[in-house]
Amino acid sequence: MPGFVTVGSVEDVPDGEVRAFDVNGQPVAVANAGGTFFAFGDTCTHRQCSLAEGDLDGTTIVCACHGSEFDVTTGEVLNGPAAVPVGSYEVRVEGGSIQVQV
Repeated sequence: MPGFVTVGSVEDVPDGEVRAFDVNGQPVAVANAGGTFFAFGDTCTHRQCSLAEGDLDGTTIVCACHGSEFDVTTGEVLNGPAAVPVGSYEVRVEGGSIQVQV
């Protein structure tokens, strides 16, 4: 089972923001929703746009390309046009570092 990979520090992802990271060759977005970090696939399943470039509204990420909405806590689609969820990954904070398990 793969372990956790450090992607950055908590200062890299301010509250209400999303950043994209490469985790072992996998594009992963990390969102900070009220001080809680969530990691999910950065590629929208509709037209493959980066979700990290979208807008975070609470725990909903809105894709900048066509407005698909995903729940950052689960990766589930909340509103189309996307129909397929994105991956959801375990994330933890250790000593100020954000770590993701892909």
